[in-house]
Amino acid sequence: MKQLNRQPTLSKQHRPHHHRLPLPRSLASYLLREHRLLFVLLGFLLASSCFLIYPSFTPLSSSSSPRDTLLARGDSVIVVDNFFTGRKENFAHHLADPRFELIRHDVVEPILLEVDQIYHLACPASPYKTNVMGTLNMLGLAKRVGARFLLTSTSEVYGDPLEHPQKESYWGHVNPIGVRSCYDEGKRTAETLTMDYHRGAGVEVRIARIFNTYGPRMCLDDGRVVSNFVAQTLRKQPMTVYGDGKQTRSFQYVSDLVDGLITLMESEHIGPFNLGNPGEFTMLELAQVVKETIDPSARVEFKPNTADDPHMRKPDISKAKSLLHWEPKISLKQGLPRMVSDFQMRIMDEKR
Repeated sequence: MKQLNRQPTLSKQHRPHHHRLPLPRSLASYLLREHRLLFVLLGFLLASSCFLIYPSFTPLSSSSSPRDTLLARGDSVIVVDNFFTGRKENFAHHLADPRFELIRHDVVEPILLEVDQIYHLACPASPYKTNVMGTLNMLGLAKRVGARFLLTSTSEVYGDPLEHPQKESYWGHVNPIGVRSCYDEGKRTAETLTMDYHRGAGVEVRIARIFNTYGPRMCLDDGRVVSNFVAQTLRKQPMTVYGDGKQTRSFQYVSDLVDGLITLMESEHIGPFNLGNPGEFTMLELAQVVKETIDPSARVEFKPNTADDPHMRKPDISKAKSLLHWEPKISLKQGLPRMVSDFQMRIMDEKR
């Protein structure tokens, strides 16, 4: 990929006020990340997730965060985080790098930086402000400085789909007043705003619709099904399955998503693009994979299903394969042990 050029820094008198760590200023590629997880986030994913993402382990992947890949290839990176759930320790391995800068800031407030690319990955548990005001602020920044803007949207824009698998051309089936709709409609609004800025203001934009993602450094208790199952099993608790467990989801390993996001950002295609692994599992099948990976004696506990829970979710990635030449490489059975190793270490630390 083409290396980004540095841009001149802003003069002190014109810099907006924000809390920042005392690091050398370096500008080029702007990674925007706010852990919600809702993220629930990812949670990286909730596919938009709560990933507290660290550099990944080999050999399955070379990176579990866009910032790691971008720094490794020589770009300068700024991370903006409000630290509602994130920890500064997650960036400790980058703090000595003069090409890395970490700023404490909430994107619901404007910020002015000179950058070339913006990865808008932020989304908190109560997402309407970040999805609307945060997206508007980042689009405004992209317009002012001429940066390329990448929105990480979500498979939730498809709601409880009537089309299966879901193509990008499908408009979705969302209950606008349902308990899940704040996130779903917030991301749909963010996509609308992104395209409005592209058509009306000429901003270069890219849109990714992320499906369920898992991997090292997810929040242990973020409410996502993979992290829930893994954490519960490691703690010798029953895995909580809502409903009859026949709902389906597709799970991609985080390094595959990172590759997809960077490939999309540097392509000439706007999107939207589905970024997900088309391997489809029922919740009971996922529980079985977790049992095989961690503890064959692990139990499942059934609870009433939540309102508006989608019955099935699977990406059609034909568009990404054709135009981006991207497709996931890591299966659930390959990636899950890496996540389990990370969770084991952190759960052991809890007991000390």
